[in-house]
Formats: sequence, structure tokens, C-alpha cells
Amino acid sequence: MKIAILTTDHREHYRKYAGETPEFGTAPEALLQGFALLPDVEAHVISCLQQAVSSPTKLAPNIWYHSVIAPKVGWLRTGYQGCIRAVRKKLQEIQPDIVHGQGTERDCAMEAAFAGFPNVLTIHGNMRVMAQMLDARPFSFYWLAEKLERLCLSRTNGVVCITDYTRHLVGGQTTRTWVVPNAVDASFFEIEPVAVTPSQILYVGNITPRKNQNAFIRAMDAVPAIRERQIIFLGSKGGGDPYAREFDELLTSRPWCRFDGLADREKLRTYFSQARLLVLASLEDNCPMVVLEAMAAGVPVIAGAVGGVPELIDDGVTGVLCDPTSKESMQSAVTNFFASENSATAMAKRAKETALVRFHPRVIAERHLAIYREVLSNRS
Repeated sequence: MKIAILTTDHREHYRKYAGETPEFGTAPEALLQGFALLPDVEAHVISCLQQAVSSPTKLAPNIWYHSVIAPKVGWLRTGYQGCIRAVRKKLQEIQPDIVHGQGTERDCAMEAAFAGFPNVLTIHGNMRVMAQMLDARPFSFYWLAEKLERLCLSRTNGVVCITDYTRHLVGGQTTRTWVVPNAVDASFFEIEPVAVTPSQILYVGNITPRKNQNAFIRAMDAVPAIRERQIIFLGSKGGGDPYAREFDELLTSRPWCRFDGLADREKLRTYFSQARLLVLASLEDNCPMVVLEAMAAGVPVIAGAVGGVPELIDDGVTGVLCDPTSKESMQSAVTNFFASENSATAMAKRAKETALVRFHPRVIAERHLAIYREVLSNRS
């Protein structure tokens, strides 16, 4: 089967065009790992950029990469018209059986929905929910993204939802849905634990109200055992917004908290090898990759019981769920973890076994192939 995968090259997202190789999101990269293991697949990855870049022709023996150029005027404020035209031209050359757009956050969904070929979309973050949470102003990024997402959902042949939570959010807006979680980079399954002192707790996510770091820090003030550990926060942090300033102030008076900024995949694997626990007390989340990666790495997880997270964690069996709006719930989850670390280790072992069955790249790639065949069968 010949597949076209439309995904963002982060060289465009970060305006770093000098890099020699494309950089995709963690979920699309893991999916491509899976396709590379399937010899009957011919995959073509297409990314739209505003400037020419140097790239390899092939990412794997059966995976090709194509960058196409659209001028600045052809992006968000024109409904990605320039991107759509550039990608359609490339697709006419490739003649894929099916087109798969990765995410509705930027251009990929519009390019897939208007590709002129059978197509499906994957929703990673629901733009309607984000626009509502942020009370997006007219013509702001999230306001426009929500409008375009709605249009794409009405045109595509189906939506791959990474959780039932997403399926519920898009219900009635599209023709067909499937639930398939994200794949996890296979290297996370190979991480070996390394003992460090003091023991480390990871909290991974951009410093934003949605990720709820500040409330978690305040909740931990009442957990005496936390003083003997180090909570390491990873993610990006805006310098000027009030939430980030509050975060900085909280860390100043708490030596058991540390902010290490962004970590790439290689650094994150090192952090996981040294971590005794991952916490993610988000107020809203769909299918957070860091939870899947921690499960694959055999790191115990405490996460907020919000959005699609309860579909990933079997509470008390493969991880612990808490109420991220309740400091008592967060305190109880962390206190109980320290009181029964052997039980937490057994839980993490079960989580790793579950992750191999549910999130391994080959498993997820094969499930996508079944979806593509269903779409093509129904069309014929």
C-alpha cells in the first residue's frame, strides 16, 4: 500500500531551516518507525515549509521524504491555500492510495481534507476545546484553527482518535471514527533504570495553567517526604506571562524543585532512566505522550484523571489517577507512593507490559493499515 503522511517538519515550526534532517512530532515519528517494519508499505512523508531545506530522500528503505514550499501568504490567514496547492501538486506526482493528515493544529489537516485522494485525519489536540479553554478572541490563532478543524472534519473520510475522549468531542462532526492511541518511540522500551541521589520525580509539560504545575507545587508543601526528593520540571516557559512568573517565584523558595527547560528525546530518555516517578496533574489532556513514554520505560505514573488519561492508566494497576483540582487528592497519591514503593514498582512493571501490547510502533502501524484498508474498501 502506498501512503502519504502529511506532518509538520519542526524546522518550519521553529523557523530553523538550516538543519539537515526533518524533525517531526513524537507521535508521527513513532508511527513511521512502525511503518518501517512493514515491508508491504510504501510511505511518503510530506511537509510544507516557507523556505527550502536540505533533506535526505529516504528516512528508511520504504519511507520517502518530500518538502514542499508555500509562500508566507499561503498559510493560516488564507486557510492554508498555498500549502494545499503545493501538497496537491506533490500528491499528483506520488499517486498514493490514501493520505493521512497528522493533527488539526496547523496545515496538515487542511492539506489532507482537500487532497483529492481518499484521506483520514488524526486529531492530537482538539482545537475546539483549546479555543474554549483560552476564550480565544476572533481571528486569533486558536479561533481560526477551530474553524478550520470543523471544516476538515466535515470533509475527511474519517478521523483517527487517539482516545475515546477525542471520539466523543468529534462525534457528529465527521463520517467515521476509530480509536487508536499514539505509538511510543521503540527506544523508550529499552531504557534501563539508574539509581541517583536524591531520587527524582519528573513533571513534564510546558509551564501553563492547563498543565497545573503551580497547584501541584503548593500541594506538595504538605508532603514531608518530598523534601528528601527532587521534583524536576521539564518543558518550555514563557518569560513574561503571569503563570510563568508565579512558577518562578514558587521555585525560588523550594530547593526541592528544579526547572531544567526543554528536553529533546535523547535527554528525556536520560531523565526517565533516573526518575523514580512521573507526575502529570494536568487539568485537561488527551493522550499525553509523556505518560505513554513513562509506561514504556517502566517509570511509575501519577496523573490527573482528566480527558483521555483514564483510558491509558488502569487506576491502581498500571498507574495512579488523582483529582488535579484537589490538593488533598494530589497529596494522597504522592504520599501513598512513598509509603509503598515496592507496590509502585510492580505497577510500573505491569504498565510496561501493557505498553508493549498497546503502544509499540509496529502494533500501531498495523492498526493504521487496517483503517486505510477499511476506507479504501468502503469507497470502492
